[in-house]
Amino acid sequence: MASRAVPPKGKKDLLLLRHAKSSWDDPALDDFNRPLAKRGRRAALRMAEWLAERQIRPGLVLCSPATRTRETLSLIQPALGTDITVRYEGRLYLAEAEDLLHRLREVDTDVGCVLLIGHNPGLQELAITLASDEKKPERVRLAEKFPTAALAWFRLNTSRWSALRPENGELVAFITPADLPE
Repeated sequence: MASRAVPPKGKKDLLLLRHAKSSWDDPALDDFNRPLAKRGRRAALRMAEWLAERQIRPGLVLCSPATRTRETLSLIQPALGTDITVRYEGRLYLAEAEDLLHRLREVDTDVGCVLLIGHNPGLQELAITLASDEKKPERVRLAEKFPTAALAWFRLNTSRWSALRPENGELVAFITPADLPE
């Protein structure tokens, strides 16, 4: 097992996780209340294994309160350890990139790693703006498509969330369920 992922002094880690695949079995169900599909649950569990192998332990999880984001979190939460704070925030539901960036700037300085679970297109747009190296293959991939249950891991060049700016992040990894074994 890899050693625990901890950001170096003067840096922050940010994980952007798109909710897993939702079900469209009930067309009358409103968007907010759509649950995960069977395929989405499997994908979330694979992402949980990836997180557990790297011992990534966010101090704070910011999660949209939509059913599919809450269910995604419930499936990956055992991999995150026990010492985390979870906040479900209505303003994260279908939020635009600028709104997500604004929320991240409000995080307490003592939090070293944040996991944000949300929706496209805002999540993908935020990831694109944070990635500083436009030619990095992972950044090219995430700009092309940020599928359900995909995760972008950033190492941010700041010691304070309030100082978070576009393009001050290094994309450490971009992982999709298709990258992982079944």
